[in-house]
Amino acid sequence: MRGSSRVTAPDAPTIIVARAGVLKRIRRARLVKRFPFRATYPNFGARTIRATQRDRRGSGRREDPGIRQPIGRARAVAFVVVMLAACVAGVPSARGSAAPPDTAFLDRLERRTFDWFWDHADPRTGLVPDRWPTPSFSSVAAIGFGLTAYGIGAERGWVTRREAAGRTRSTLRFLWRAPQGPEPRGRSGYRGFFYHFLDMTHGERFETVELSTIDTALLMAGVLFAQSYFDRRTRDEAEIRALADSLYRRVDWTFFETDDRGLTLSWRPEPDRLYSRYRWSGLDESIVLHVLALGSPTHPARPSIWTHYASSFRWGEFQGRSFFQFAPLFGHEYSQGWIDFRGIADDSCRARGLDFFENSRRAALSQHAYAVANPSGFAGYGDGAWGLTACDGALDTTIDHAGSPLHLRMYSPRGVAAGDLRDDGTIAPTAAAAAIVYAPEIVEPTLRAMAIRYGDALDTRYGFVDAFNPTLVKSMSVRAGRIVPGLGWFDTDYLGIDQGPIVIMLENHRSALVWNVMRRNSSLVRGLCRAGFRGGWLEKQCP
Repeated sequence: MRGSSRVTAPDAPTIIVARAGVLKRIRRARLVKRFPFRATYPNFGARTIRATQRDRRGSGRREDPGIRQPIGRARAVAFVVVMLAACVAGVPSARGSAAPPDTAFLDRLERRTFDWFWDHADPRTGLVPDRWPTPSFSSVAAIGFGLTAYGIGAERGWVTRREAAGRTRSTLRFLWRAPQGPEPRGRSGYRGFFYHFLDMTHGERFETVELSTIDTALLMAGVLFAQSYFDRRTRDEAEIRALADSLYRRVDWTFFETDDRGLTLSWRPEPDRLYSRYRWSGLDESIVLHVLALGSPTHPARPSIWTHYASSFRWGEFQGRSFFQFAPLFGHEYSQGWIDFRGIADDSCRARGLDFFENSRRAALSQHAYAVANPSGFAGYGDGAWGLTACDGALDTTIDHAGSPLHLRMYSPRGVAAGDLRDDGTIAPTAAAAAIVYAPEIVEPTLRAMAIRYGDALDTRYGFVDAFNPTLVKSMSVRAGRIVPGLGWFDTDYLGIDQGPIVIMLENHRSALVWNVMRRNSSLVRGLCRAGFRGGWLEKQCP
């Protein structure tokens, strides 16, 4: 439908919404391979470096000197002594009793990870870098995680509510005003969708990346969180609600319904405006995409998209547990950062006698059991270090490991499931950390154990670095990160789409803040109802 209509949020200024229809996801690994690290492209994003090195005295963040700097050697020793006192009996296994909650440790980890977003998002545009400190483009999915983190920071008192609202408003204003259109250059998106990566300097399409359904959905999840969290009758918060409403209404989800086989992954404006030949299938990170597409008040996808999607879920058994299979843990964690699936189920879940929360719990427990069994004999694997998901790696090469070839990868979607093993010894702390809502009895001890064992090689200024590989202890040339003698390979970057789940899931574990806020969002509720979810907190909310 062409033309425009006015959309007004309650108690908010009127905003004009352009109404038009919208448009293979580049695999993240391919793009990062092209622009992997500073050593390869030393001048890439110089302006980004300058932006992130700005004087932060005016950032508005409440300073906490005790957690601002990397752990020095003396402080690390003191921290180890304290943590060992709490864990003197050792890290319990899944069969044992859980260690008592370590509130101070979790608060410190969550605060440091929040600081990454607050310090490195551009305060003028709200653009969040894909990674840091390596200069990079902005990830629109990371912006969605950042928008959610700001509310968490306000709730925790790390920034004031006014400061969080100001950052959120600036972000939404920029996104609303960013140019949209079918042209391949000078545009940030098309028909309400956004390109996977945006240039950090001006917010327009980076290189020739795709218009992405999943990255736009993760962005919109953060937008809707902001809409529901900032609910006070102030001018700033009213504008946030109006902008969020307009951004979500502008997305034309029907554009990616090219046939009756479900939603396509992506679209590009060149050379012939081609859609990806792939459709979303199998349980994965796109649950939130389908729910938001169904919940739209302006351009909803057909209810049949959920039927097609759910019919492709693969049930199987891994490490003694049966569940819908997906190897990397991010597929079990991204959507559930915003959607509380406890006690609600669709037809696919009801047929198996579980909900998606329980399904993800089994996936996390199976990964833990796999690490304890450690069939490949990787160093460090066990109760105190586990978790496979998409993350950075040291380099692309093949080495000898215990007499067999081991294929190492840089950025890659690692994971394990029935008939799907993608493991090169690289552990991503976000995988276990974001599973804390499902299995705190094994995750909390694991996070403490990793911090104690690897110290400031792993646990630094902004929490855990993206990944590490304890098997790579010998000196070798790597494309990313560094080898720490006696400990292994450690990344030196943090990734926005891995930092986000840590902040959100730690908060959901501790207070259920994000879940409770999103339960109030009418668009999310509508999408769940249209997908056939019933029961639990959804009772009496569906027609």
